[in-house]
Amino acid sequence: MKNTPTTANDTNEVGKLYFISVLGALMAFTSLSTDIYLPAMPQMHKDLQGDVELTISGFLIGFALAQIIWGPISDRIGRKKPLRIGLILFIIGSIGCAFSETIFQIVTARVLQAFGACVGPMLSRAMIRDRYDRTQAAEMLSTLMVVMAIAPIAGPLLGGQIIKFSTWPVVFWVLAAFGAVMFIAIQRLPETLPPEKQAKTSLLETFKKYGRLFKNSDFMVYTLCVTFFYMGVYAFVTGSPAVYITYFNVKPEYYGWLFAINILGLMGFSIANRIWVRKYSLDNLLKIATSVAMLAGIALALLVKFEIGGIYAVIGTVFFFFSMNGIIVACTNAAALDKAPEMLGAAAALLGAFQYGSGVLSSVLLALFGEDDGSPVTMAYIMAFFATASTVVIFARTSLKSSKV
Repeated sequence: MKNTPTTANDTNEVGKLYFISVLGALMAFTSLSTDIYLPAMPQMHKDLQGDVELTISGFLIGFALAQIIWGPISDRIGRKKPLRIGLILFIIGSIGCAFSETIFQIVTARVLQAFGACVGPMLSRAMIRDRYDRTQAAEMLSTLMVVMAIAPIAGPLLGGQIIKFSTWPVVFWVLAAFGAVMFIAIQRLPETLPPEKQAKTSLLETFKKYGRLFKNSDFMVYTLCVTFFYMGVYAFVTGSPAVYITYFNVKPEYYGWLFAINILGLMGFSIANRIWVRKYSLDNLLKIATSVAMLAGIALALLVKFEIGGIYAVIGTVFFFFSMNGIIVACTNAAALDKAPEMLGAAAALLGAFQYGSGVLSSVLLALFGEDDGSPVTMAYIMAFFATASTVVIFARTSLKSSKV
């Protein structure tokens, strides 16, 4: 059944500000669940006697797989029930992480945590598209990016202070508390997919929507564009603690400030993107943003390869790379979901599974080829390669589209 988005003036029983604020916080689950313990990773590596990068890989695997399950279910039973269940799983997983004493235990707990955390970002995108059309959705997603950007700033800063005065398990108790607060907050959200709009087919038929999405070339192009870009993003997220703390000898409590610089760029471009989506096509914005990310990635790779500029070269190039997140995510998500309006839950799930699951490959590549001294070379190569792939995908689509006209 085809969804008809409502207008921006239709806010139902809750205010628009509350709606956006809660959805922004839900979208922040992914980054907060990882970013908050980035300053603690070197200490966790010592305490747990294992490859702590696997905690990110395990989380992203669970995050990607769970979305595939939750997406079609939300098309069938609505958005709020999965949100409630997901937050309960997130709280249980966070507590499990706090009690972990081995790498195996914490990776297992992180997978459970991810099964709950994935519901927030996935259904936030679907709920926005339930209510808004393509351009409005891109504008609203840009707004959400500003709200959710608080997490990558606050997360490492808070995590750094926790490590300074306490131990890393406290980080996961904080996450459990955040999950409890969000469980209370979502009770006032409206159900954006009422019973009359929910899928009436069997659950098996609902899951078959994924086959249709894979055959939807326009949907897959936008999905691959953001997926490749996020492979580069997660290379930085996973590799930066070792690069800054181990290689450049930055104190853990100061790591968060270096990470926050990039988020400020993301927020700035997200705010600007709200205006740009009204004036320019999403494809043109994506071509510019991916090109900037590609050039920044290539510059980073060359500078660290030839040891030019030291830590300042990393900070400067990563800033431009990461800032493009504010344009690429909003535009690709809005454009992709516009291509599948009749199955938004499944489409948001598949999009999210590709986007966030991409980090698994990045973290595995860093674990396999990263240097023990925390050198930024491998991280930079991964960022440059996948930013180039993201650019090629969106340029190829627009070129093929033009040739058919």
